[in-house]
Amino acid sequence: MKLFKRLIPLALALSMLAGCAQGAANTGASSSEELDEYYVDQVAFEDVTIEDEAVALAGTPALNDMLLPVASGKAVKNNTRATIDYSNTGDGYVMVKFTGTTKTRLKVQVIGPKTTYTYNLNAGEWTTFPLSDGNGDYTVSVLENTTGNKYAQVLAAKFKVSLTDEFAPFLRPNQYVDYGVATNTIAKAKELAGKETDPLKLVEIIYNYVVNNFTYDKQLAATVKSGYLPVLDNVLAAKKGICFDYAGLMTGMLRSLGVPCKLVVGYAGTAYHAWISVWSEETGWVDGAIYFNGSVWQRMDPTFASSGKGSESIMKYIGDGSNYSVKYLY
Repeated sequence: MKLFKRLIPLALALSMLAGCAQGAANTGASSSEELDEYYVDQVAFEDVTIEDEAVALAGTPALNDMLLPVASGKAVKNNTRATIDYSNTGDGYVMVKFTGTTKTRLKVQVIGPKTTYTYNLNAGEWTTFPLSDGNGDYTVSVLENTTGNKYAQVLAAKFKVSLTDEFAPFLRPNQYVDYGVATNTIAKAKELAGKETDPLKLVEIIYNYVVNNFTYDKQLAATVKSGYLPVLDNVLAAKKGICFDYAGLMTGMLRSLGVPCKLVVGYAGTAYHAWISVWSEETGWVDGAIYFNGSVWQRMDPTFASSGKGSESIMKYIGDGSNYSVKYLY
């Protein structure tokens, strides 16, 4: 129960919240009525309106083998322009590939039992999306920009999800935590872990490394555009980033070591923010926290902690769960 006493001094001044303000939207794309003839599965209703997602700025399955997603081809919906592979929904993910030709923006919507997630999609490559809502009915749609923030449906697939376990969506790489291609990040996590296998001790090791070696990138926070995603090896090399980078890097490192970890995006007070939740057999899910004060678990935010100087007020703020409001889990 003394595992995280050493983390108590790590905190950030409350003023960092101002640097975690919501990122500016980046909307607008080309359109053409001539594109209509190419849609195979046009929606029967009006075009879908999609607002670009803001960037989060505010400053026991312990597995030995890394779990990587694969497009198995066993359960597929496709047409001449896109493919949705939902062969591995039990493992908590779906994969999408746009196979057609386009000069317009592409989106993927994953509509779960409780939440609608909207992602950007690059043409010509498989992209993995988590089924973060757990068990239930899902609809996954590929959408193409028509004008402004209007999108038309290119392809959609509906399926029911029954996860092999609750951790499945939070162990594998996906678009937001793409550690499968981050060879340096994986190697660093393995180096830091050494022979350690206990999930909570691995959390402590990774946490301490990030908060003691990384700084908050105020310039990036001031200029970042909607659609920004952490590139983990780049974050590792730069040793700086915004909240999204901190949380994404820690999540990728921990997942690569077999520790279930959620990348959480939501609000810390009024600031749009990112943090992490971890799981262990001893504690279950520690929602938004990896900090233990010697008697009870407390919320701990990796961005706040990394730039802080032991502020008692920010520790009190972090420890109050009412200050955190979850919007998305990746």
